[in-house]
Amino acid sequence: MTTHQETDLLVIGGGINGVGIARDAVGRGLSVVLCEQGDLAGATSSASSKLLHGGLRYLEQREFKLVSESLAEREVLLRNAPHIVKPLRFVLPHNPKVRPAWMLHAGLVIYDSVARDSSLPRSERFNLRSHTSGEPLIGKMRTGFAYSDCWVDDARLVLLTALDAHQRGATILTRTRCVSAERGQERWQVQLRHTQTGDEQTVSARMIVNAAGPWVGDVLTDALGVETPVRVRLIKGSHIVVPKLYDGDYAYVLQSDDRRIVFVLPFEKDFNLIGTTDIPFNDDPANVEITLREIDYLCKLVNGYFKESITREDVVWSFSGVRSLYDDDAASAASVSRDYRLELDGGDGKAAVLTVLGGKLTGYRLLSEHVMKRTQSIFPNLGPDWTEDAPLPGGMLQPAEFSMFVQHVQLKWSWLPEGLAESYARRYGSRVQELLGDAVSLEDLGGELSPGLYELEARFLVRNEWASTANDILWRRTKLGLHQCPDTHERLTAWLEHEGLLSTW
Repeated sequence: MTTHQETDLLVIGGGINGVGIARDAVGRGLSVVLCEQGDLAGATSSASSKLLHGGLRYLEQREFKLVSESLAEREVLLRNAPHIVKPLRFVLPHNPKVRPAWMLHAGLVIYDSVARDSSLPRSERFNLRSHTSGEPLIGKMRTGFAYSDCWVDDARLVLLTALDAHQRGATILTRTRCVSAERGQERWQVQLRHTQTGDEQTVSARMIVNAAGPWVGDVLTDALGVETPVRVRLIKGSHIVVPKLYDGDYAYVLQSDDRRIVFVLPFEKDFNLIGTTDIPFNDDPANVEITLREIDYLCKLVNGYFKESITREDVVWSFSGVRSLYDDDAASAASVSRDYRLELDGGDGKAAVLTVLGGKLTGYRLLSEHVMKRTQSIFPNLGPDWTEDAPLPGGMLQPAEFSMFVQHVQLKWSWLPEGLAESYARRYGSRVQELLGDAVSLEDLGGELSPGLYELEARFLVRNEWASTANDILWRRTKLGLHQCPDTHERLTAWLEHEGLLSTW
């Protein structure tokens, strides 16, 4: 089956940059189609360290503009999505072999000053031997520093941004690949193909934004036929998840002898998330996975700081992602700038395509605004900037009010199992009512498909959040895969097939 659709803007890529651009554009009055070859956040955007931060280490690389913008955006997202964003206190044990204490202190003073309007606590220096955060650390650790940043559910940030774009009128096509395009003077004629059904459609677009992440180069040359090369450098980052090493809500920043830093983060109550690595990558981004060498690197670094040691056998989950960064000729993968670059081709008698390189999860909203500014010659009647004060779906709360909202959910649906009300509040925010509807008892949720996953939620994720596979539900819409039984994936897949829920939106 082949269909035809006309639109102002076609966005290729359903990661954080793609959905952010689609949301911003449709809110300014443009018609928008977004196509994603897999699931939303199915690649790099769900494989991050799950932090909204300025990037303390970027100060060492003198990227002050990047840090300043990111810290400002951290506040915007904390305000607009308090159900999926939460403040986190980071402890940085001093390792005199890597950086002197005065350097860490100076860096944190600058970090605080750049974040001048921050709602979060400022940095401090203390004795680890008398501070609660020092208890899990080995005895030789004495001096510690602490500062504040934020944690975010990265995949849900992508999903909710796409959902807001959809609710404002954008067409979101998952499992849909851009296979070819013809370029005219004023429009692109683009052929899209659904990867599961084989159905095709032609989209006539005035402009294309190529936000395909690690595939930006392939999309530009192979699908769009643009001969102008882009300077892209692919960097792989990997993480491991282990049973929690310590009690408490502190995150730790570990300095390696190679001057890299690795985060140890509280994760899903019972675990710690550890990462990331920085390794040059030249293979297929669709087949990226952690290596034993990376696992050993992370374990060794953790064992140099914590009393409780870990090995490969302790890893309960791992994931890897490939960042597509602008190639700035940096000497190492770790030192390549994380700032973004926008490259425009066309607009001078031929339809335009704008390619997005680099960028950080934290800065996606601001990146989207800058993309819109680059399109003004093509769309002169664009509406004004609007996203800074626009909550994401479920985020109609203030950060300070969210704990009270959790209590409200626990009281209103007191029949929910312990912990499930809080999980629903954190996943859906004010959309909890939309999720639970008229349910008045546990039986109304249907059968329990996996620990913490009931039929009602699974249906909701398929019908309202583009989920179409067990992995979509277990690992991106929720993190319940960490708690699954050995046969959960197979049973959930069979249930989706039985219920006729495997088709996408």
